[in-house]
Amino acid sequence: MSDSTTPLWAEKIIAVHNSVASGYVSHATRIRANHYLCWQEDDDHDLLAGNVHDEHAMTGYTDLFTKYEFDPWAGQLEAAFDAAGIAWQRTGVTYEPDTGFFHWSWDWEVTW
Repeated sequence: MSDSTTPLWAEKIIAVHNSVASGYVSHATRIRANHYLCWQEDDDHDLLAGNVHDEHAMTGYTDLFTKYEFDPWAGQLEAAFDAAGIAWQRTGVTYEPDTGFFHWSWDWEVTW
């Protein structure tokens, strides 16, 4: 649940992450679990027209850290991005031998 200080873009991105992994979602920090989502905003990417902000957007990224090679959360997150109208691109999948985690990454852009 959000409060009145939570920006609209954040409400949207939080809802998408919680629809996939409620209880296993973090904003910018790691969680001790076998799999979890971690997201972070980058910066605004507003469209200026007539010297005013005509359309607002926030860019960011999501990381899925998982011990499961074919974690279903990856496809569920992509479907949730699509359902919410959030533009996204998968940017990589790597295995981190020092931690034993598969690391999936996505960039996204939320408009409001």
